[in-house]
Amino acid sequence: MSESTLLNLVLFLPLVGIGLLTLVPSAKPQMTRLLTLGVMIVQLALTTMLYLQFSSDTPDLQFATRVPWIASWGVSYYIGLDGFNVLLVLLTAFLGPLVVAGAFNAIQKDVKLFYAMVLLVQFAMMGTLVSQDLFLFYLFWEAMLIPMFLLIGIWGGERRIYATIKFVLYTAFGSILMLAAMLYLVFSLQQSAGITSFAFADLYTAHLPLNTQTLLLGAFALSFAIKVPMVPFHTWLPDAHVEAPTAGSVILAGVMLKMGTYGFMKLGFPLFPDATRVFTPLLMTLAVVGIVYGACLALVQNDIKKIIAYSSISHLGYVMLGLLSLDLVGIQGAIIQMVSHGLVAAALFLMVGMIYERCHTRDLKAYGGLAKLLPVYSVLFMIFTLASVGLPTTSGFTGEFLVLMGAFRGAWSAHLAGSSYALVLSVVSVTGVVLGALYMLRLALHFLFGATNAPHQPLLDLDLRERTILGILVVAVFALGVFPDRALRYSESAAKSYQQLVTTSRLPMNSASSTGGAP
Repeated sequence: MSESTLLNLVLFLPLVGIGLLTLVPSAKPQMTRLLTLGVMIVQLALTTMLYLQFSSDTPDLQFATRVPWIASWGVSYYIGLDGFNVLLVLLTAFLGPLVVAGAFNAIQKDVKLFYAMVLLVQFAMMGTLVSQDLFLFYLFWEAMLIPMFLLIGIWGGERRIYATIKFVLYTAFGSILMLAAMLYLVFSLQQSAGITSFAFADLYTAHLPLNTQTLLLGAFALSFAIKVPMVPFHTWLPDAHVEAPTAGSVILAGVMLKMGTYGFMKLGFPLFPDATRVFTPLLMTLAVVGIVYGACLALVQNDIKKIIAYSSISHLGYVMLGLLSLDLVGIQGAIIQMVSHGLVAAALFLMVGMIYERCHTRDLKAYGGLAKLLPVYSVLFMIFTLASVGLPTTSGFTGEFLVLMGAFRGAWSAHLAGSSYALVLSVVSVTGVVLGALYMLRLALHFLFGATNAPHQPLLDLDLRERTILGILVVAVFALGVFPDRALRYSESAAKSYQQLVTTSRLPMNSASSTGGAP
């Protein structure tokens, strides 16, 4: 099997799984669950093969397939792996079987349709990550909305319709503006260079005036900022998480939110580097506001899902800070932080789902003393709590430490050049670490310790299926925290490419010469 064929198989395997599900009788839900789990495990195995064969010595695209699709428009079916997406592709494949296994008991209604939607969203997320053509990227980007809309709308909570409509309206509005900017960008490339292409590599060569870059960056950034989500575009997230089934929350927090930060890293900032550097202070301010504001909101919540949802806003603010630092260490930290947050947030949402199946409430005040009632559950919950806080040896520490180091390195160089604003923002961002410890330890204190106050006693501790799911995540969290070398090697080529793309001016030659060069 050729390398490019292997990546295509990884991408399209969920669709094959959907086809196989149509052959399973609806009266056999357990067969549906096992078949979906098998498809996800095979996808993970193939993705692991790609990961092990991936070379960190070259920044070039690997396992690539490029086939003309709509030749007159310059559209191609163009996919591949590079340092930007290889870790996120592995994360997506890694969480797939855990999402499926985690929903075995929770989903009893329309089981076949549910798992078909899980496979469909897996296909759309994987396609978004491996796309190297902007038209193809946009199709997969929009396709993610359909299965997520149904997952929340059919299997969600009491206010699922409100949460679903809010989620779709937010994301669809941003996507429409990105589509308009995308078409203008392609037309500009055609007019200036005579090239009709949607390929990322070709679009990176487009030279645009600063005011045009600013408008196009605004359109792309709005779509990506909503998906992250960045403050003030974050209000859809708590509602979506609270109303979504556990599997939906894991998909949202584990992978889908990373599509926004990945979009900034792969497209938004590299396509419009001059506008990015002009607006870096504003974007860094929004990132730091998200870090502090998300942590403060998490600190005052009593719904356990909302605490974890607002913590995502804070943690992904660090990703944005690392990308905007334009420092190699900070950029690598941003990539590691994306993977770490995917693992830790997925684990915490799975654990919330497990206790909800037993007690049917997410109200923090309804719990207490679980450390005595559910000792295995409590130990695992504390491990993921400390990973979220950023305890050394966990993945959370690796990501946040590198981001903060990169932010201070980049800010200090800016400070030496005569600007202290970036240094002030870097100092303020550290408060997010302190606040993160406060809201997560507050959660653990009320949840696990104190007077026993758990409803529906006696409670059963985790069964073998649940222990296996969480045990796999524990191993992954510590593996990335203790042995981050391979992941850092893979992210190094992406960090260097990203840094070069964003720091190289692409103003038109007459504009650059008239202003004395790039800003």
